[in-house]
Amino acid sequence: MQESVNSIFFIAFAAITSYFLAYIILPRLLHKGKTVQTVVIMVLGLYVINVFSRISVVYLLEPLIRTRPFEQESIWEIVTDIDYLFMVYFVHAFSYAFIFVFIKLLKDQYVINKRALNLEKQKADIELMALKSQLNPHFLFNTLNNIYSLSIMQSPQTSPAIARLSEILDTLLYRSSNLFVPISQEIQLLNNYIELEKLRYDDRLEISLDIQVERDVHIAPLILLSLVENSFKHGAGEDAGSPKIHIQLLLQNHLLSFVVSNTFQSKVDQQIGIGLDNISKQLNLLYPETHTFETVVAQQTFTAKLNLVLNNNT
Repeated sequence: MQESVNSIFFIAFAAITSYFLAYIILPRLLHKGKTVQTVVIMVLGLYVINVFSRISVVYLLEPLIRTRPFEQESIWEIVTDIDYLFMVYFVHAFSYAFIFVFIKLLKDQYVINKRALNLEKQKADIELMALKSQLNPHFLFNTLNNIYSLSIMQSPQTSPAIARLSEILDTLLYRSSNLFVPISQEIQLLNNYIELEKLRYDDRLEISLDIQVERDVHIAPLILLSLVENSFKHGAGEDAGSPKIHIQLLLQNHLLSFVVSNTFQSKVDQQIGIGLDNISKQLNLLYPETHTFETVVAQQTFTAKLNLVLNNNT
């Protein structure tokens, strides 16, 4: 019985000390510029807790567990007996409080790290959505211009073009919302887009498409399409002669290589605009250390080269 009561008193004041250090002193110590003031508050606070603890033991606990008569210290003796307060009450309570504070520090650091990771992920998601919102209207604007041109000429190919655009929109609106999509979906999207552009240029455009994919991996949506769309916009779209576009997609083991080349007549600076800048930003977010992306200009040919190292999860 006596040991149980002693334990209850000791745990109670150890908890008070722990709370005081963890929730009052520690936050102030972590706040720069208040160190001296905080140390003063800590010393005074611990002194008050220890005095109150000793008074409770002498005037509440001892009458319950000791047989009268016995001598009791006066309040003044308790208040002025600094050595005893420190050696007995402070050392014992602080030892348990130190463990509690240490655990709280670990927990707070874990919460901070987790919050930072969540914020970073949210930031990346927001940036990716913003990039996609810029890519999609950019592509749709150019595609609708193509169909408009066909309709002006009253071409019989207008209906097939609308059908292909409908399939492209279905992919963009309903199948490209995930962070990663099957590469087979992106290949089908490329084929639809290229066939749509062929209707506009007829035989004037020389285009080759070489696809060698050994398995259906997952990649970020719309990146491949955006590179192809850029080659049409700044290559064939601005070349009144016989534009040429070459597209090569290779996937071997975990390495994906995508190369798009187009001839051009205008200034090459026009090709390095918002579209390629958005692609570069999206690659930096999704494949920060597993991609290379470069553009090369040689002999009136603009080439974009993308290499991706895909892991088992993509």
